[in-house]
Amino acid sequence: MIPAGSGCGTAPFFGRVGPQQCIPLPMSHKPAQITGPNRITVRRTQMLRRVLLLASIAVIAAGAPARAEVAAAPFDGSLQRLAEILGALHYLRGICGANEGQKWRNEMQSLVDAEAPQGDRRARMIASFNRGYRGYQQTYRTCTPAADLVIRRYLEEGSKIIRDVTARYAN
Repeated sequence: MIPAGSGCGTAPFFGRVGPQQCIPLPMSHKPAQITGPNRITVRRTQMLRRVLLLASIAVIAAGAPARAEVAAAPFDGSLQRLAEILGALHYLRGICGANEGQKWRNEMQSLVDAEAPQGDRRARMIASFNRGYRGYQQTYRTCTPAADLVIRRYLEEGSKIIRDVTARYAN
């Protein structure tokens, strides 16, 4: 730990020697003073840098919400729920001996291919599928009557989501 009042920790009057050490520099070490007509030029340059930095930050901040609005679709919540159901079905049907192989994963891949989401939207859909899969993977090691019930309910809910989204948003 660096002792308080040692001169360390107040820039520009210190220099690091190692990860926890610093050497106080003499107080006579001061930045060079610029005098005369060059002083105004230096100040203008510093001000211009600050203005450009603030303008850049403003442009980036203004552009970020516009991109987020374009990426979101009104049915994203439904598609994320459907992705979660597909993930759960992929796991549960496998342990319940349905011998469907990669059917539910392939259904998810078809959904992603058809929707063609980009960036965060794609990541949210994939995370929903994985959440559905992992949630039941942590709970069920073998097929139980409760797992069969979940499968039936998820098949019904998934079908309903597909019907609703198709009826409401299809061309």
